[in-house]
Amino acid sequence: MTYKERYNSWINANSIDLELKSELEQLVDEKEIEDRFYKDLEFGTGGLRGVIGAGTNRMNIHTIGKATQGLADYLNSKYTGDISVSIAYDSRHMSKEFAEATAKTLCANGIFVNLFEKLTPTPILSYAVRTLKSKAGIVITASHNPKEYNGYKVYGDDGGQVTDEVATEIITCAKGIKDFSKVKTMEICSAKANGMLKIIGENLYLSYIEKVKNLTVRKDLVAKSAKDLKIIYTPIHGSGNLPVRRVLSELGYDSCFVVKEQELPNGDFPTAPYPNPEDPKVFALALEMAKDLNPDIIFGTDPDCDRIGVVVKDKKGQYKVLTGNQTGVLLCNYILNSLCGNSELPKNGVILKTIVTTDMVEAIGKKYNVEVVDVLTGFKYIGEKIKEFELTGEKEFIFGFEESFGYLAGNFVRDKDAVIAAMLICEMTLYYKNKGMSLYDALMDIYSEHGYYEEALVSIELKGKDGAEKTSDILEHLRSSMKDNLGNNKIIKKMDYRASLQVDLIDHSQKIIDLPKSNVLKFVLEDGSWFVVRPSGTEPKMKIYISVKGNSLENTSKKIIQLKENVMLIIDEACKI
Repeated sequence: MTYKERYNSWINANSIDLELKSELEQLVDEKEIEDRFYKDLEFGTGGLRGVIGAGTNRMNIHTIGKATQGLADYLNSKYTGDISVSIAYDSRHMSKEFAEATAKTLCANGIFVNLFEKLTPTPILSYAVRTLKSKAGIVITASHNPKEYNGYKVYGDDGGQVTDEVATEIITCAKGIKDFSKVKTMEICSAKANGMLKIIGENLYLSYIEKVKNLTVRKDLVAKSAKDLKIIYTPIHGSGNLPVRRVLSELGYDSCFVVKEQELPNGDFPTAPYPNPEDPKVFALALEMAKDLNPDIIFGTDPDCDRIGVVVKDKKGQYKVLTGNQTGVLLCNYILNSLCGNSELPKNGVILKTIVTTDMVEAIGKKYNVEVVDVLTGFKYIGEKIKEFELTGEKEFIFGFEESFGYLAGNFVRDKDAVIAAMLICEMTLYYKNKGMSLYDALMDIYSEHGYYEEALVSIELKGKDGAEKTSDILEHLRSSMKDNLGNNKIIKKMDYRASLQVDLIDHSQKIIDLPKSNVLKFVLEDGSWFVVRPSGTEPKMKIYISVKGNSLENTSKKIIQLKENVMLIIDEACKI
């Protein structure tokens, strides 16, 4: 079916919401119509995600309904007996409405629903799935995307995001639904009356808070000195405000100051149109507060509170947002050092990271004799490994992180968790403060010991059908026509994750990559630098990750500028083809 045929089917269908029809009838831009209907929303690294609006390639009650009917069909085919699903939502526009629409369809299919009654961080949904023994979980969120977006993340019975195989099965079921009238639904009042829909109460929330507090590594230090740490926190209009502050307050962090203008939930994100803690602009108000408060640490969480950004003061007294890699390295080093000091470091312990995350963690792991394991980009693959370790008992998960500001410790959540990370970051800051150091000082010590690593990310926006095709063409060109050299640097290895093959370009030997297939390319240079090219799973972007290692901050900065220039020359050439 062409995009125009899909458009007309929506206009003419009796089952389509009248407001959505009206929205479509007002469209005059043919490219806009094509973008809304050239495909169905697809599961990426973060599940179903898109701009809110009418169309098959948009987030609306019908695309939500179709995905949910597909999920219901999948669950009913896989499980017998009573099946339950837990649902949460964040502060975005239509989040509550989409959550209720999801619940109505699941209940109509004979599936029990546990629904949070107020906005809830994504990691608490993961915890709820495990605690309530649900067969699946759903959280309505678009994480850190702009306000126009919303999303639908699906979790398995282990509390982790569904990975590729299960997502494919769910989508296959959803694609079998050709008519929106086939999507079953039940009114909320009826679902509550017949016991199909239950509201998740305060007890689960409180048990989660206790488990987070129990992850404190240096309990004596926190009990004695937490009151001495001065914190500025911004929830960036999202769901982290209450749980983050509650955990910190109950641990004794009495001097936690919240950015008032960004405290309350607001789907318009009026002070931060791009509510991403990776973006320094979201901390502008916090930095104004810092002029008077002079805090020890500043941090902010994204709308669904699974990512966290950290701001520290450098040697020149200038505030800077740490990269996701830098925060991850600091946490990894602190946790391993603390566990070692407490004689609690497991013999079979593992650090998990993604293939685009800094290699510095490998040097830290080697120091403590802890294995570091790479997974594909997307925290769902970290969750998948934790499940594997739990089943086999061969390894013990210690800590996991990805460069895009996601971190996890503990075994009761299976997704990145900014509540846990906030608690650990405060403890880590307190530890170094008691040693007369800032987090920046600690980072410089790690560099001095293990080498100076620096990473960069370039995101190229390629919207719509043409953009998706262009991204695919660029990757195909790099896959088949990559040169042997990048500037004065020789390329020595090529990893093609779609072909599951690593090729040594010096001796031409080959090695199988034991990871799920993904349309990702990684090139390693003879000086240890590397770059990765992949399509984003959550946004209409192509992403290029770059990493170098040097012998000083200055040397590393020069190297990454040069490598970035050389890589972008190749990308620009590929874009013209």
